[in-house]
Amino acid sequence: MVQGSRKSRTMRRVHRKVTSGSKVVYELRKPSRPICGNCGAVLNGVPHERPKAMQKLPKTQKRPQRPFGGVLCSRCHRDLVLLEARDNNE
Repeated sequence: MVQGSRKSRTMRRVHRKVTSGSKVVYELRKPSRPICGNCGAVLNGVPHERPKAMQKLPKTQKRPQRPFGGVLCSRCHRDLVLLEARDNNE
């Protein structure tokens, strides 16, 4: 019988082919993709990993190296910079 903790759908079932037949391996699911705080678009350049895997990554691989990197998408960041530039000119 399967362990109780593996019955929940937080664990992902992966079928592996072994010499004795097929075997079911249980893995934790990946979290959802990070999204933009403004428009809700998927953020490129930001990995979606479990917290333990994110700890092992270097800081430069966790988010883009620009202002609001990992929070806003490039389109929203561009609009924000243009809006600030227009406000400063007036």
